[in-house]
Amino acid sequence: MRTLLNIIWFVLAGWELFLAYLLFGALACVFIVTIPAGVACFRIAGYVVWPFGRIVADKPGAGAGSALMNIVWFVVAGVWLAAGHILTAAAQAVTIVGIPVAIANIKLIPVTCFPFGKQVVASPGARLF
Repeated sequence: MRTLLNIIWFVLAGWELFLAYLLFGALACVFIVTIPAGVACFRIAGYVVWPFGRIVADKPGAGAGSALMNIVWFVVAGVWLAAGHILTAAAQAVTIVGIPVAIANIKLIPVTCFPFGKQVVASPGARLF
């Protein structure tokens, strides 16, 4: 079932959101200071392509640096990427097939807004393919 949902996700919004994350990651890597934000963006891009069967967990040892980068990230890119998730979720929720995908899209917003101090792991008992 996860594979089917991942395929539906990829067709309906996954590839568009993936490209948006790659764009923001590339822009963040232009300046030396924001390279960690670019790396976080690329990490989330991998999660956005195939979200079903994975969860976001707190990274042990994340401290004040993560909190500071989350604030900067939210202002620079998080708001815009979250708006993209909301718009695609609204478009997906129009159809019955798109409702589970729209719910998953909304669940991506917290990690989109605050990616530092988080890690993407396989959900317990999940097979990715």
